[in-house]
Amino acid sequence: MPVILWTDAMIFLLLATILAAALWIRKRPHLVLPWHRVAKGSVGMVSLLLLSLFVLVGLLDTMHYRAALPEKSNGQTVYSAEVLSVFDALAKGIKSRSEKTYSAPLAAYLYAKESMETPDGKILRDYPRLRYGGVHLADPQRELLGDVLKRTVIGALEGLIIGVLLIAVSNMLFHFFIKLRTGRLSTVPEISKDNWIFTFTRAMKNRPFRALLITALLIAMLFGMTINLAAVYHVLGTDKVGQDVLYLALKSIRTGLVIGTVTTLVMLPFALLLGIAAGYLRGWVDDVIQYLYTVLSSIPSVLLIAAAVLMMQVYIEMHPEWFETSAARADLRLLFLCLILGVTSWTGLCRLLRGETLKLRELEYIQAAQAFGVSTSRILTRHIVPNVMHIVLIAVVMDFSSLVLAEAVLSYVGVGVDPSTMSFGTLINSARLEMGREPMVWWTLAAAFGFMLVLVLAANLFADAVRDAFDPRLNRTEAVA
Repeated sequence: MPVILWTDAMIFLLLATILAAALWIRKRPHLVLPWHRVAKGSVGMVSLLLLSLFVLVGLLDTMHYRAALPEKSNGQTVYSAEVLSVFDALAKGIKSRSEKTYSAPLAAYLYAKESMETPDGKILRDYPRLRYGGVHLADPQRELLGDVLKRTVIGALEGLIIGVLLIAVSNMLFHFFIKLRTGRLSTVPEISKDNWIFTFTRAMKNRPFRALLITALLIAMLFGMTINLAAVYHVLGTDKVGQDVLYLALKSIRTGLVIGTVTTLVMLPFALLLGIAAGYLRGWVDDVIQYLYTVLSSIPSVLLIAAAVLMMQVYIEMHPEWFETSAARADLRLLFLCLILGVTSWTGLCRLLRGETLKLRELEYIQAAQAFGVSTSRILTRHIVPNVMHIVLIAVVMDFSSLVLAEAVLSYVGVGVDPSTMSFGTLINSARLEMGREPMVWWTLAAAFGFMLVLVLAANLFADAVRDAFDPRLNRTEAVA
């Protein structure tokens, strides 16, 4: 039975908005030009590829459902109370293979010694074998290293081969559709400059395409290694209750993306409407809006968010009858956290838009429109809003990484997402006590840090590429050149 949570609906709404915006931009060459400039940068394209992989995992984890139980009640199908996702179904292998407690990455034994009884009745303390990790090995102490190296090499080669085949097929299809669209499709294959091999060879001379291709092949090799090792090992180890840390880290991606995107949906209307209104209307409207965001900015954000989250949490716990499943309750808390972050984080963008609008309203074409009696609403929609959208786009992309980090900090201090929701913050919070153990359990923190580093770094690099492409000063420099 399909299940649509509140955050799922917000993500689908955001996807529909992005698709509509892309179709609208496609018909306007002056708006397409900056994106062409983004595509000419190697760093921007590589970071976009990495972000696309994170988004793909997040979307797979957004498609939720409840599985049907084998038994029926009065002839009707009974569904499980557990809400699963398509990603859970794809990662069923690593999700269901839970150990007793901690185990190190690529290990065949538990991380701590236990008392065990030998066949002759003696009690000794040793490291027990894992139930799933390395269970195929007869003597892990001798065979473990060789088996890991063998599976790593085989997985890398399989990933490389599959990556090359996918790139070749996608290039052939792309060339086919281009020729079909231009009317140059021939039933007899020719070895000429129109052949896809020659097209691919010419494209390899393009630096961004070459960087994108190399990155795609490296990612394919990494996927191959991970999948081959995850079939028989816990690649990133297990946590206190024996759950696979790789599965927990991948499940945390959706929470980070929801925090970064849904919060943007909440923040953008406040910042756009109030910022433009303050800059264009001025007078008492400007004074009220300035007073509002100045007061809001003066309150410590962590304390304000913590107070709002705690009040919301108490209100939710007082009405348990609202929720059919625990997933729905945790999702509503995540949605409220996005709303609170959005309401408290619009002030920076509002200040930027106010300053830009103050500058635009003094330009000649705006004053000419006012002199001809053009209405305020038409001036705002036709002249002001299109000329501040580059600031909106740049600020939104750059704020994404800060929102992901904000969720980690809030969850670490206990006022973030629900404890049952997997996120980078909850992983870091659980690793806080593990770092004080002897021997130290380090892999949970390392996994959360590594995934957050790649996600935030890719978002920041892509934001830099977007900022350079949409910078009006850069456009003027290129026009003069």
